[in-house]
Amino acid sequence: MELLMTKVCMTKDIGVHGNLFGGIMLSWIDEAAVSMSNRICKTPNMVTRKMTEILFERPVKVGHIINIYGEAVSMGTTSIALNVQARRYNVYTTEEDVVTSTQIVFVRMDEEGNKIPIAGEVRRRFAEGDV
Repeated sequence: MELLMTKVCMTKDIGVHGNLFGGIMLSWIDEAAVSMSNRICKTPNMVTRKMTEILFERPVKVGHIINIYGEAVSMGTTSIALNVQARRYNVYTTEEDVVTSTQIVFVRMDEEGNKIPIAGEVRRRFAEGDV
């Protein structure tokens, strides 16, 4: 998996139970993953279609560093699927613990919200493993 983004959990990100608010984590994951899909598909016009089940495995507290990783796992005519993991990083040991993971599907859209194909050259390179 490729490192996509690093975030630091701040006080403003904390929910009522003293942990990172789940919606904040989801927005970090979505932001990191869409940037990867844009880069791979060579277009800024990718939108989130769906996220699979998300289980929050470990708490994130103020000051924790979160590394978000991703990898492209499949590509269709108009969409790409990415596996994404958020990992809590320990600066003292450099160890990482998975906080949550999901699969996200993005679809290429035109300006009017219609699905359009990802460029054939991009799909060919992906199929050949050259992404």
